Amino acid sequence: MNTNIFTSDEETEFMPIIPLGENDGEQETNLKIPSELIILPLRNTVLFPGVVLPITVGREKSIKAVSDAYKADKLIGVVAQKDSNVEDPETKDLCAVGTVAKIVKLIKMPDGGTTIIIQGKKRFDLLSITHIDPYFKASIKVLPEDAAPETEDFAALISSIKDLATQIIQLSPNLPTEAGIILKNIENPSFLINFVSSNQNTELFEKQALLEMNDITARAEKLIQLLQRELQFAELKNKVTSKTRTEIDKQQREYFLQQQLKSIKDELGGDHNEKEVAEMKKKAEGKKWSEAAKNLFNSSIAKLERMHPSTPDYSVVYNHCDLMLDLPWGEYTSDNYDLKNAKKILDVEHYGMSKIKNRILEYLAVLKLKGDMKSPILCFVGPPGIGKTSLGKSIANAVGRKYTRVSLGGLHDESEIRGHRKTYIGAMPGRILQNIRKVKTGNPVMILDEIDKVGSDHRGDPSSALLEVLDPEQNNTFYDNYLELEYDLSKVLFIATANNIANIQPALRDRLEIIDLSGYAVEEKIEIAKRHLIPKQKEAHGLDKVNVKIAENVLQKIIENHTRESGVRELDRQLASIMRYAAKEYATKGKINPTITNTDVEKILGKPRYSNDMYKTVNIPGVAVGLAWTYVGGDILFIEAALSDGKSELKLTGNLGNVMKESATTALTYLQTHAKKLEINPEMFSKKTIHIHVPEGATPKDGPSAGVTMLTALTSAFTGKKVKPYLAMTGEITLRGQVLPVGGIKEKVLAAKRAGLKEIIMCWQNEKDVKEIDSNFIKGTKFHYVKTMQQVLDIAITE
Repeated sequence: MNTNIFTSDEETEFMPIIPLGENDGEQETNLKIPSELIILPLRNTVLFPGVVLPITVGREKSIKAVSDAYKADKLIGVVAQKDSNVEDPETKDLCAVGTVAKIVKLIKMPDGGTTIIIQGKKRFDLLSITHIDPYFKASIKVLPEDAAPETEDFAALISSIKDLATQIIQLSPNLPTEAGIILKNIENPSFLINFVSSNQNTELFEKQALLEMNDITARAEKLIQLLQRELQFAELKNKVTSKTRTEIDKQQREYFLQQQLKSIKDELGGDHNEKEVAEMKKKAEGKKWSEAAKNLFNSSIAKLERMHPSTPDYSVVYNHCDLMLDLPWGEYTSDNYDLKNAKKILDVEHYGMSKIKNRILEYLAVLKLKGDMKSPILCFVGPPGIGKTSLGKSIANAVGRKYTRVSLGGLHDESEIRGHRKTYIGAMPGRILQNIRKVKTGNPVMILDEIDKVGSDHRGDPSSALLEVLDPEQNNTFYDNYLELEYDLSKVLFIATANNIANIQPALRDRLEIIDLSGYAVEEKIEIAKRHLIPKQKEAHGLDKVNVKIAENVLQKIIENHTRESGVRELDRQLASIMRYAAKEYATKGKINPTITNTDVEKILGKPRYSNDMYKTVNIPGVAVGLAWTYVGGDILFIEAALSDGKSELKLTGNLGNVMKESATTALTYLQTHAKKLEINPEMFSKKTIHIHVPEGATPKDGPSAGVTMLTALTSAFTGKKVKPYLAMTGEITLRGQVLPVGGIKEKVLAAKRAGLKEIIMCWQNEKDVKEIDSNFIKGTKFHYVKTMQQVLDIAITE
């Protein structure tokens, strides 16, 4: 039922006033209605006979029409407009049936408007418009009113109308309860029908249809249909309201509100949510995804369309669809097959590393000939600071692919690789797919940095999750828990980096193509400093336009006296110190000495931190120099042996591991076995306490490669003869006196070269490893390749 109690010919809703006597119409049977009447068009309003309406008249035409009618016989023809939006109606805009109304009261308002109270009298047919200006006048024909039949059926219809109207009033909190009392007291059936028809909340054309119906019984039946529909709507509305109050279920509670909200949004020009979904559908049209991916996306979009944006699951489904759209499905960058250009880029950006460069060029060559192949899974193993990670970027530039890096250091959650299930709060795809999404191509160069430092705990083992990623036979169907689909990683060029291959899980190590990278020789470091480090530091310190040079001999002094590393990070820091000093001098004095000298270096960096003279001062019996491999590169170590009076005992100190302790025991047993041959008194072994110490005591040491050094130190201690100066050695020994090969030869040789050692003893089987080192880097170093311990002692022990 309608709720407003006031209306105008400009407004859309109204509440008729009940006349003081419902039988007024019968009392005015002698009312004379002229055949030509002034016509008042009303918007969104239909006046029924007997019903009283207050109306505010705003249009100039209407004001004049009302004034003239009020001055005359106070009768006016009220007709509804077909379209309420028409401001200045024409003949075609008026309905054919209207109501003759009597102007009960005319009130002039302060704002210039006019309010009238009118009462409907008789229905009429609008025959023709006789005048248009200054207002409508028309020729009319009054329609007769059927008398209400006194039958039980009609009485039942009237009773039903009262009941339905009463129920609607009870269910509508905005309608006063007095309205129900008034309805019950209306006895005139014709007026009841007109009164309820006027008050019901229905469309204008339906009210007009009721007005136009001559048969009162048919009008009552039609009214009942409309009231039943309104009652159902009121019940539904009341049900939703009661559910809101009793808080039954959020989704049930929102159904009706959703319908209303949708209608409001349609009126306002659509829903933002619908626009988002439409944009997603449009993006999806250009995707080259598999049938499974397409089906999953379509089902997710269908869910989104059914969901309200405020529901918790909406963002989960939306983010999942967004990931699917962002991932490159079958989208690849074109590789650069120009091998000469690729080699040039690799050479410009990195000095040396010929093994890796050749491997990349081989891959490109096969790709060029075959057109398509699974990418290799490479692993660069070497000490820190030699450019493993930056080399990955150079490879991407050379191949013409996009570059991305995944840092695996300290990773301990398997979900970081495979992703979380999307139902969890804060769920994300794994890092692999996140990086693929970021570069927007399916074949980037992806660096898996520090793969040897992946941890594992109760949350899972990420290195086991990497097995699927790094297996060429499996990674074309990589399954991410968040994506819930298989994704093809076979075109990605994975490059892992590691410092210590022993820390990589065996199953994972088996999937990697290991490429060993050794440390740099002094000559290589000088070239790297000249080509890359010095220009970089000059630019970083604002000296790129200032003439500052460092000669090769000065660079060599910096490398030998102030750094002791396989890579060039410490050298980079020392060069940065020099450039900072140069920048300060230039900023203070406005000029600078263009050439940095050794004196300048000592002034800036201080006294040398490392010296090769130590090998002269420690040249006493019982001391030998060994070579060791560490994950940061090669290093040299001293092995000291001393004898003291006491019981027969072997003491080992210096934080040695089990393998190294066993090497010392093996060396001592060999000496005891060959004592006479080596001119050692056998009784010394039972009367002397033997102590072997390996500085530095705080550093853990292990491995078999110090066997020859321990035997040499022990022999020197027992014989009292010195070990040859500037001599280093490495090799495993056996009880039979054989020397066995060891690993890490390049790093050990370069460490010996850095330390200024001139001769190196090693197993004859390691000669092939030395051949791989650039001869320019080991110039001036003499190598002794031996098979037995006797040969070692013949070379190492001086007379």
